[in-house]
Amino acid sequence: MGTSTTVKRALRLISEGALDSGSIQDLGDRLGVTRRHLSRLFSRHLGTSPKSVAQTRRLHFAKKLLDETNLTIIEIALSSGYRSVRRFNDHFKNVYGRAPNSLRKKARDKSGKETKSGFELKLAYRPPFDFEGILRFLALRAIPGVEQVDDAHTRYSRTIQVGYQPGRLTVTDNSEHRCLQVYIETDEAHQLMTVLEKVNRLFDLTADPIEIMTSFKNDKILSGLAQQNPGQRVPGCWDPFELAVRAVVGQQISVKGATTVMGRIAKEHGTETCMGLCFPLPVKLARLDPGSLPMPRQRAMAIKDMSTAVIQGKIDLSTKNTTDNLQAQLTSIKGIGPWTAQYIAMRALNDPDVFLHNDLVLLKVAKQKLKIDNDKALLKRSYSWQPWRAYAGMHLWRQASELK
Repeated sequence: MGTSTTVKRALRLISEGALDSGSIQDLGDRLGVTRRHLSRLFSRHLGTSPKSVAQTRRLHFAKKLLDETNLTIIEIALSSGYRSVRRFNDHFKNVYGRAPNSLRKKARDKSGKETKSGFELKLAYRPPFDFEGILRFLALRAIPGVEQVDDAHTRYSRTIQVGYQPGRLTVTDNSEHRCLQVYIETDEAHQLMTVLEKVNRLFDLTADPIEIMTSFKNDKILSGLAQQNPGQRVPGCWDPFELAVRAVVGQQISVKGATTVMGRIAKEHGTETCMGLCFPLPVKLARLDPGSLPMPRQRAMAIKDMSTAVIQGKIDLSTKNTTDNLQAQLTSIKGIGPWTAQYIAMRALNDPDVFLHNDLVLLKVAKQKLKIDNDKALLKRSYSWQPWRAYAGMHLWRQASELK
């Protein structure tokens, strides 16, 4: 594994709270390196330490809650991963030279940002951002009863699990302020950071579209396609297990057909809550009768076996896993092929360099747009698009509707 890859995985784990309750040694163990080596890598690549990165993350999120909500100082400290209010106050004063309470009046004067049932927060992105494009992608795959995208492709909403409680998420775009407006209906304030991190990955907000488009400049055709859709993102997912089931269901059937089947699985095996329908957990699908699913028995067994493997820890769908490991784990299940495993890795792990070179739609587009007529040639061409091949794939996929 390359050292930069180790740092990227570490940053992702830190963003998910790995150092809120664990130590740097624990983080190193998850990455397969020693604490000392991990610290050296951070110093070499980032010029700082893992601890400093974690502290900055906590502080920035706390500042966001101070600015955008009316939560108490205690609630903000705990929601941001601080183990005590005293640590939060000390860190805030050291960085900003003032106490957190000094910003309270500003936050309390803001109306409409917080209600009894939820919170409205902002998530910034680098423009251009093709929000409509990502919603069109999600709309075709939205699970009936669980997810919704409005007809104008301006609003995404879904039922979520916030800790052990059901919640509801609504996301819209505020292009004027270069941010997404995220409305979270929940009483679980201490889970807000986790929810926003998941939204961040779902909408691929950390991407730098200018850097990605610039990397395609040496490929005239792909560069042209990218310029047609500036701000293209690679959609992540809200729940990796939900996505994995979707990918297996979608094998050898249309996107529309897979969406219908997913709706049936959610309705028959999910949980109806006061916030809406929640997709079933692995333990529920591990117990299902394969004959009850409207699909070939082998595919239904793959879902059942995959669910069991997730429960047993044989398949790790979390972002601490690597793409290669995840693909090997998934393809060990009878009925799950390489394409499905790659697709899951691309969206569940937000791997920007996964490229589905043997995808039938990509091959069809490549034949017409790139004059490439086989998967080996397409794979070879894709090497010049590294490390952003997932974005290249999205640009090619978007051309499919234009094929005659």
